[in-house]
Amino acid sequence: MNPMPINENMKEVSNEPLSKEIPEGYLKELKRQEARKSELAQLLKEALKSEERIVFEAGCGHGHWLTSYAMKAPEHCCLGIDLIASRIAKANNKKDKRSLDKLHFLKAEMTEFLEVLPEYIRFQSIIFLFPDPWPKARHHKNRMIQYPLLELLAQKIAPGGKLFFRTDDRGYYDWTIEHLEASKVWAIDKDAEWIHEEATYFQDLMDSYYSVIAQPIILNG
Repeated sequence: MNPMPINENMKEVSNEPLSKEIPEGYLKELKRQEARKSELAQLLKEALKSEERIVFEAGCGHGHWLTSYAMKAPEHCCLGIDLIASRIAKANNKKDKRSLDKLHFLKAEMTEFLEVLPEYIRFQSIIFLFPDPWPKARHHKNRMIQYPLLELLAQKIAPGGKLFFRTDDRGYYDWTIEHLEASKVWAIDKDAEWIHEEATYFQDLMDSYYSVIAQPIILNG
């Protein structure tokens, strides 16, 4: 295919500094994002300085479930993230009242969290408990379970580690099953047992729910 001819107007535009072509609001958001990631990286370094494996809950809410797990298995390092600061504050209150030194809650967005997580850290377990189902078809792109995320999580899972997913939304459950079955890095483990049963606020509201457990596929080469 022949390249598009360049006229004089296009030459003039191409000589303009790139920064003038990027909206100021976008540049400000990039700076805020870098600041968030820098702060998060420091918090993770301090919290996980002597750890190599963690039990990770994505969307931990008020920290009820993960606190219960940490009380049952205090030898495990546990980390939960959530986007809502007030939820993280309540979760940390639970942690502090119980003096659980290996339990950590941080305000973080999933992609940014994975970007700055120390390379040597591996997930012993990954837990999704009642994530937002985004039921409308046009919003499905907002669901946490997506192929790129599954690939990123598989890169960080420890040998023998598992992914645990639970929802009350049948559509989201079917979506997750479909993504796991089509994935080249995860396999559904029908014989595995749920990591820890502790009713959460959301679970108490449900008449029923659906669970699936997956393990990483070990690829040769």
